[in-house]
Amino acid sequence: MQGTNLPKLSVDEVTNRIQGLFFSDPVLQNLIVVGEIVEIKKHTSGHVYFTLSGDEGRLSCVLFKNDAARVPEWPRKGDEVWAEGRVGVYPPRGSYQLYVRRLTPQGIGAAARAREELRLRLDKEGLFDPRLKRKLPAYPQKVAVITSSTGAAIKDVLKVSRNRFPQCSIVIVPCLVQGYDAPEEIFSAFVQIRPLIDVDAVMLVRGGGSRDDLNPFDDERVIRAIRSCPVPVITGVGHETDTTLSDLAADVAASTPSAAAERLFPDHIDLIRHVDFFSSSLSRTMQTDIRKKKDNLAHFQQLMFTHSSRMVERGAKILQENKRHMDLLMKTLLEGRKQALSSVAGALNALSPLSILGRGFISCTKEEGEVVTSVDQLEIREKLILSFIDGRSNVRVEKITKTGEKDEDHAALSGLLE
Repeated sequence: MQGTNLPKLSVDEVTNRIQGLFFSDPVLQNLIVVGEIVEIKKHTSGHVYFTLSGDEGRLSCVLFKNDAARVPEWPRKGDEVWAEGRVGVYPPRGSYQLYVRRLTPQGIGAAARAREELRLRLDKEGLFDPRLKRKLPAYPQKVAVITSSTGAAIKDVLKVSRNRFPQCSIVIVPCLVQGYDAPEEIFSAFVQIRPLIDVDAVMLVRGGGSRDDLNPFDDERVIRAIRSCPVPVITGVGHETDTTLSDLAADVAASTPSAAAERLFPDHIDLIRHVDFFSSSLSRTMQTDIRKKKDNLAHFQQLMFTHSSRMVERGAKILQENKRHMDLLMKTLLEGRKQALSSVAGALNALSPLSILGRGFISCTKEEGEVVTSVDQLEIREKLILSFIDGRSNVRVEKITKTGEKDEDHAALSGLLE
């Protein structure tokens, strides 16, 4: 059999030989590693586990409890540090790591510095302005999900959507979410979504990973694609403690893919409960309102009856009082009219020709009816009619004498009484 002369070693023997190689290299046994912290975890035991990142590689590190206690100020993710220690093998995992004796923070690292500069520039442009944030649809009918088609994130999203809001249609737009080509693929995925006018929202999600793994979500192309998306975008990237620039640009940012799905998809069971609750509440409210309206109606009917009776009695009294005043007014008015009529009648009687005749005067008219008021109207032998209070007489003019002439010139009237 080919290879039968090769040395046969157990796993432990191989691990020990590798460990020996590290021990035999004096540089690896006492060195300072310069890198940027991308992950850090403080264990309850007091040990601290973190990862340093370079341009291409990463190095796992451990700082044991006693050495960790001497660190004056703990660096944060993105900070550059000097880690002094030795490189060795960790047999339980078959991996190598840096056993750190002293950790010295050097301030913000190059990658973190570039990320911060990009954040400030885009923030100045207004891409992170809270006023630009759009509300998620209350009941989405179609949602586009930008993520890896084989990752855990899409499985979490589909599971939550089925459990909470199964009537929503999911459109998966697959792309890389890690590595050098990921930003361009994520940007292209947003471009593919634009023609889908019936999409209500977009999810941009990926599962947990190191800080370096999330770098595509700090890319400027991705951030601008989020802000130019025609529908609301919700992100769920990494772990709960991770925050990317895509989270700042998104309309809503959730801590994980599952959390994003729970924010976007309403729970249909809760909706049914709410509908039942509001239906029952509405029914009770309507019944209460109807009962109150009936009570109010009965009360108003009683008030109207009582008020109507009082109004009728009051109206009758007012009518009686008005009738009394009207009778008195009519009586007074009639008395006044009688007195006025009596005065007018007296005046007319005083001016009546008959009244004048009764005092010894006579009325003289010609046969054609002309009233004679002056001798200038008379002619000799002209016939006249004299009216007395108790009769009349036809006469003829024999002589005409005007006032101031001699007595012998008196007119002579002759005739017979009729």
